[in-house]
Amino acid sequence: MLGLWLMRSILLATSNPHKLEEVSAILAPLGIEAMGLDSLEATYPEPIEDADTFAGNARLKAIGYATATGRRCLADDSGLEVDAIGGAPGVHSARYSGTGDTRAERDAANNAKLLEAMAAVPDDHRAARFVCCMCLADPDGSIVAETQGAFEGVIGHTLRGGHGFGYDPLLILPEGVTSAELPPDEKNRRSHRAQATHALAAILQESTAPH
Repeated sequence: MLGLWLMRSILLATSNPHKLEEVSAILAPLGIEAMGLDSLEATYPEPIEDADTFAGNARLKAIGYATATGRRCLADDSGLEVDAIGGAPGVHSARYSGTGDTRAERDAANNAKLLEAMAAVPDDHRAARFVCCMCLADPDGSIVAETQGAFEGVIGHTLRGGHGFGYDPLLILPEGVTSAELPPDEKNRRSHRAQATHALAAILQESTAPH
């Protein structure tokens, strides 16, 4: 029984089906339906994400869509941080290469650029992580909760695995498999987005628990 601690349906500020699948897989067992932007009858201008941090961009997006749609909105900003190249691609992860018309083309170009940037980096200096920052905002623009998760690994030398998207085929986890080689249910349990989503649920449950 969830009670009234969270609307049974929330707007997830994304048109990325992969993100929607990951978040829905975590929230659905709690009785919460996450609906993407594609589910809206109207279209709304995308908030300009010009912050220099993942948390800042998540905040801009959540507040922007919540106030525009009149719905409680969950937004995330996520990407890859690679230590050897100064934390890049960071907030520019989705547009790192600057090329590609489709999501698949952009992913391929981004991965190719990262492999080129890391070509001369030795194995013991290839630490990296996926970072996800989430923000949940109400229609009045108030922030309900903010969370963060990180998925640590190292950058591989070749693409491996058929699951996931983005840089998943390049991030090798401590057990030796890439993020793209994890079964979807395992990734949903462990990923940076999973950590941020579980933390969000915990915060909301605690905020409405009897004291």
